[in-house]
Amino acid sequence: MAETPPSPLPQWLLPQAGRRAALRAGLAAAAALAIPGCALPVRQPAVPRGQGGLASVLGVPGERFRVENGIEPFNREAMGALQRSAQRLGVTDLQRLPPLNLLAISGGGEAGAFGAGLLCGWTAHGSRPSFDLVTGVSTGALTAPFAFIGPDGDAGLREVYTQVTLADIARSRGLLAALLDDALADTLPLLGTVPRYLNEGMQARIAQGYREGRSLLVGTTDLDAQLPVIWNIGAIAASDHPGALALIRRVLLASAAIPGAFPPVMFDVSLDGRNYQEMHVDGGAINQAFLYPPALTAPRRELIARGRPVRPANIYLIRNARLDPEWAAVERRTLGITGRAISTMLAASGFNDVLRVWALATRDRMTFNLAFIGTDFDVPYNAPFDQAYMRPLFDNGFNRARRGFEWAHEPPLIDGQPVGPGQPPR
Repeated sequence: MAETPPSPLPQWLLPQAGRRAALRAGLAAAAALAIPGCALPVRQPAVPRGQGGLASVLGVPGERFRVENGIEPFNREAMGALQRSAQRLGVTDLQRLPPLNLLAISGGGEAGAFGAGLLCGWTAHGSRPSFDLVTGVSTGALTAPFAFIGPDGDAGLREVYTQVTLADIARSRGLLAALLDDALADTLPLLGTVPRYLNEGMQARIAQGYREGRSLLVGTTDLDAQLPVIWNIGAIAASDHPGALALIRRVLLASAAIPGAFPPVMFDVSLDGRNYQEMHVDGGAINQAFLYPPALTAPRRELIARGRPVRPANIYLIRNARLDPEWAAVERRTLGITGRAISTMLAASGFNDVLRVWALATRDRMTFNLAFIGTDFDVPYNAPFDQAYMRPLFDNGFNRARRGFEWAHEPPLIDGQPVGPGQPPR
């Protein structure tokens, strides 16, 4: 079929001004249903209902965690990490291990520049700890490996968020893709960008961290099952499986696959000797940030209930977004209303994730530390992955952290106080 004119990414990612033209183009593209000869995307059979917990990608022990399998696999992994950490430090009593430092990095697209700048500025301040657990979703999944390997990853992190442009992330498929393909853009450029940073050297560093008792987890969404999947990147990296590095790259790509904008990532899996495919998209479709299942810390809560001491722990949550409402005059048009509603739901979901992690930290007696984009940052957002927006945002996070970041210890509005410009709630 004839090639269609290039089109932008989904219009809810673009400025309001371009949506009216997009609406006209979308109505014209609807005629594509009558155009013969257009092949639709195909896929292999999906994993049968309720059997996702039995499917495997590489067959690596503990390669991922699914809710269908309950808490026990997570318990085994956590206990193994504790034992590896104790062995490394020469400690026989697990309760005498040094304080835990847990880091969760949220989604946020190009706003991931804030978290990247914060991490680099934290290093410059000299107080950044080594993290026992790092989790990431969407853009946070792309940041997480750099955060996990420590300050040595800062140069790459800075380059990714201050040099990479939309051309390094995605390219348009044309107007008809909205009706005849699985996304408006393809991410072949990102598939080429990721290996420049996530190479054999980084895999080795991640594997070493895993052997030391530290964990790196990335979240995706299994769209068939409508369930979250947590990928154990450290275990995959340390497996020495020949397909490990390729799988890690695909997991990061899947975690950042914004539905509709970017194509889903298909994972070939095996189950009872048969081959199936899972369709995975952005982990933010379910959780924009996560740390651990609530049931994981039952032994800790038992110690607390008995008045026994527990291992000190610090939770750090980097929310790559503002947490105050962003006002906008919404056009009375279908695309404008739909786009605004979607962005509102995403903002609410992200705030609820912050509340959930805070509640978890409070329940488990862990110190809660929250970072988010302050109201003092007022550089306008005009286009996806625009460095005119990302570089100042990186600098904002960097400078605040270099001075000594003022972490919030509870989410905004919990104490009834509004969030002031650039200030956490008190």
